[in-house]
Amino acid sequence: MTFLSQRSRSSRRPAISVLMALTLGACSQAPVYHRPEVATSNTFRESAWQDARAGSPDVPDDWWRQFDDPVLTSLQARVLVNNQNLQTVLAQLRTAEASLASSRAARYPTVTGSLGETRSRSGTTSSTGTSTSASPVNIVSASANASWDADLWGRLAGAVDVAGAQLQASRDDLLAARLSVQISLAQSYFSLRSAEAQAESVARAVAAYEKSLQLTQNRYGAGVASAADVAQAQTQLKSAQAQLIELRLQRSQLEHAIAVLLGEVPANFSLPVTARLPSLPEAPRLLPASLLQRRPDIAAAERRVAAANAQVGVTKAAFFPALTLSASAGYRANQWADLTSLPHRFWSLGPSLALALFDAGGREAVTNQALAAVDQAAANYRQVVLTAFQEVEDNLVAVAALRDEAAVQAEALQAAQRALAITENQYKAGTVSYLNVITAQSTALSAENTLTALRNRQLLAVGQLLKNAAGRWDVAVAAPATAQR
Repeated sequence: MTFLSQRSRSSRRPAISVLMALTLGACSQAPVYHRPEVATSNTFRESAWQDARAGSPDVPDDWWRQFDDPVLTSLQARVLVNNQNLQTVLAQLRTAEASLASSRAARYPTVTGSLGETRSRSGTTSSTGTSTSASPVNIVSASANASWDADLWGRLAGAVDVAGAQLQASRDDLLAARLSVQISLAQSYFSLRSAEAQAESVARAVAAYEKSLQLTQNRYGAGVASAADVAQAQTQLKSAQAQLIELRLQRSQLEHAIAVLLGEVPANFSLPVTARLPSLPEAPRLLPASLLQRRPDIAAAERRVAAANAQVGVTKAAFFPALTLSASAGYRANQWADLTSLPHRFWSLGPSLALALFDAGGREAVTNQALAAVDQAAANYRQVVLTAFQEVEDNLVAVAALRDEAAVQAEALQAAQRALAITENQYKAGTVSYLNVITAQSTALSAENTLTALRNRQLLAVGQLLKNAAGRWDVAVAAPATAQR
């Protein structure tokens, strides 16, 4: 026993050294990875934003608080917990984590054990042709088997890199999904409050139109107004009432959309009517370079390029022989009592090489497929970046233009209200027809609703910019390192 133990210890040292050398010598077949090139500029085109600088105050993750609306803030806290789209992306993230763990596990030896008993009997034939039956034989065994892929050419290591990059992409997908849900909730909420404000304006107009109709009917009874004036007043009132019904319908549908975002049944969800738009915060300052750092959808697209690049190395490793080391040891005897005795011990150890000698171009086709996937992922990355630039440019232009447009529209509303007051006094004095009153009332109502719609669009544009500025403050700016092997 002493001799066997010493020999066993001495034989382990070179074996361990060989295993370490094989592991350290594994080389990747993947091309050297470079982030895809995308043409960018130092500033955005909108002149009002060319003073953007890297030292601008950071936009917090809870960017919606800048709208100073407690109801919106409470809804945002609920959406991250209950939104079902987020739960779907979170499950995909757990799948990616499990895939990486599986890829890493493939780099380690596989060890199995077995314990069994068999009973068999075989017949024999003598030289005279007589058949005889041997006595039954019992065989009991206990063994352990181990195998390990040496991964000389980096196939398994490349699979770890692929899974690691995909996991990083999944994490960024989750951040992107969170931002998408948050901005969708904010947009629905802004539109809901806008519909409420417009409905309130129309409701006031309906009340005014009812009084105008009553006045016109009285004047008609006195022989001062014509039947056409009464018909025009009735038409104006009914049109406003129909408009009010439509706005209330829009509000209900927006309320249902918010309920679904919160993971609730629309029938069980309601928001109190306030008819007050949230406060309009200052738009954040952005640079094109900071956009690449902050948007998680851009980071996810870049990580998928890295994953596709690593997959090329996995496919190229198939052109080289696979080295597998196998070992087994155990005991085999005719009865359990003798199983662990030394004479019944057995073991085996040895390497094996496997290589496909002919596959009709199958491996080359798989490699070409992987190379095409890299080109596809790179093109998708560039498209995501360009789309992000377009989104920011659109909203920067919108913020500047809508600010000026809202100021002009506010002046138009004031002028329309003054004109309405003058026209109503003239009508009561009998100097103008009721058609002039209808025109003035319609102009004032349209101007008020247009101003409300403009303010809603301002909220939407600033919200989009805040989302872009707050996108990745909790994520490392630099490209994630290759997954640990």
